[in-house]
Amino acid sequence: MELELRHLRVLCALADAGSVGRAASVLGYSQPAVSTQLQRIERHLGEPLFERGSAGVRPTPYGAEVVAQARDVLARANAIGRRAPADTAGAGRTLRLAATNSPMLSGTVSRLRTRLPAVSPAVSSVYASSRIVELLEEGAVDAGIAADYPGMELRHSAAVAHRGIVTEPDFVALPARHRLKDADQVSLADLAEDAWFVTPDDGAGWPGVFYTACAAAGFTPRTAHEFLGDQAQLLSMIAEGLGVSVVQATVRPIPHVVIKPLAGTPLWCRYVLAWRRTAVDEHLAEALHQCATAAYRELAAQAPHLRTWAARTWNVTGPPEPGRGPHGATAG
Repeated sequence: MELELRHLRVLCALADAGSVGRAASVLGYSQPAVSTQLQRIERHLGEPLFERGSAGVRPTPYGAEVVAQARDVLARANAIGRRAPADTAGAGRTLRLAATNSPMLSGTVSRLRTRLPAVSPAVSSVYASSRIVELLEEGAVDAGIAADYPGMELRHSAAVAHRGIVTEPDFVALPARHRLKDADQVSLADLAEDAWFVTPDDGAGWPGVFYTACAAAGFTPRTAHEFLGDQAQLLSMIAEGLGVSVVQATVRPIPHVVIKPLAGTPLWCRYVLAWRRTAVDEHLAEALHQCATAAYRELAAQAPHLRTWAARTWNVTGPPEPGRGPHGATAG
């Protein structure tokens, strides 16, 4: 079989509903039909995607990755052909944009100004993705760039829409004199005795996903420095040998810092464009998404450690496409 959009809709419905029966009701299918489709998809992919239990179904770790990719693919398919003239989409207005700590923010805003000069972005820095959702629900902002994690996708009311920008692996930043500085990749278990810098709760699943991954690797971080500062400060402290940290795949290392992929890719992050439906029409949303996607492509092209990892993982020669997820599937 070949995966089709209808198969992806089944996976997303199962993840959202938490049971085969409820998913079947949402999709308008019979319960046996949904069960059969799931079994065929799992056979095709070669691994279980959902754990079955008396309380319903929930994604396996691999299933959560696949569902995250499926959501992004469906969003992209839904946007096919929806393109507004550059000089009319969202013309003559201020766009209130909230953004979490995302390296693609500056590139997104600069591209939006070029593409839609009549739109004036007013940017607010908001650390917690959960707070960005609250601001959207309250009508305090029009759009936002937030983050979530496979299996913990962004939740909001029907007043808000969202679309994945990219699902990327998390890497680790080490001092250049670290014992693993020459390794192609680093396992979390090999860093069990290191001191860690860990950013605070982002309301979307971090740092819980980090501690869960460490527990799966057989350890609890020995020392965790809770850190909420800019990236330059964090990298400077790592350069001084004060600890290691999970970092975004597109981060640019400074002298005396090396960036390494994590073996087995235990941590993934998805960046999400979210918007208030009554404040942002589909044409402006599409323009925002395209600007964010282009900004990410540029960042990826400037990150040799990410390009090397992508080439080894997916056997591609260029920078990873935005939305490119684990196991070589595309999304976003």
